[in-house]
Amino acid sequence: MPGKTPIGIFDSGIGGLTVFRSIAEQLPAYDYIYLGDNSRAPYGNRSFNTIHQYTWECVQWLFQQGCPLIILACNTASAKALRTIQQKDMQGLDPSKRVLGVIRPTAEVIGKYSKTKEIGVLGTVGTVKSESYLIEIQKFFPELKVYQQACPLWVPLVESGEYEKPGSDYFIQEYLGELMAQSTNIDTILLACTHYPLLQDKIKAHLPQHVNVIAQGDIVAKSLVDYLQRHPELEQQLSKTGTREFYTTTDDTADFDHHASRFFSAPVKSSFVSVTEFSCK
Repeated sequence: MPGKTPIGIFDSGIGGLTVFRSIAEQLPAYDYIYLGDNSRAPYGNRSFNTIHQYTWECVQWLFQQGCPLIILACNTASAKALRTIQQKDMQGLDPSKRVLGVIRPTAEVIGKYSKTKEIGVLGTVGTVKSESYLIEIQKFFPELKVYQQACPLWVPLVESGEYEKPGSDYFIQEYLGELMAQSTNIDTILLACTHYPLLQDKIKAHLPQHVNVIAQGDIVAKSLVDYLQRHPELEQQLSKTGTREFYTTTDDTADFDHHASRFFSAPVKSSFVSVTEFSCK
């Protein structure tokens, strides 16, 4: 994208497109590059060091494409790589560059959805083990009780396209049952993985009607709008011709496009980028 300075959006797969869709709806004039690291997904069960390495490689690639601002539209990467990237890896780089995650914007508002002050968090093994949501929510809503549940099979179900089949209901019901068994007072459930919104209807079908199910897309998009208003020096760097480019690290771009179009609620045409093009310095 010569001469353009797009917003970069990264996810380990296609889940981040749910966040990208919301961002593009609220900020349609901007240019965007989306990168899905599908060939190495899912990230959720990988080690801290591996998640950090993969995420930093992808962030550097997006910087090389001219992105001064990158959104980690991945809870696992936000939980296990963002802080190290911000505090260590970016030292010595252009100080105007920014990398933001999805956990803090969500933690800032999630308590407003609950009347009982007890919420559940559904996420990958990596996100849950990091306890990032427990830490961040405590800062803004110390009165909240937060219960976590890892759902290790949900991302593979979504990435493979199996989530719509009847067999997926078993695994959805299983993890929800384990979460709700922790407290009968949970009235709000956060989908702390950007893949999970495609399961939202099935999730709701296995929960009492009074339980709110909260996806992150609109929350993150509104937070980004506010962030750009508060940082005009960064906002003015961003090009605005309304272009959107999609890249995936899987060479099966047709399969990516098929599934991604459902996430993005619009046709997606992606290009392949090999992980051998990434460098982790």
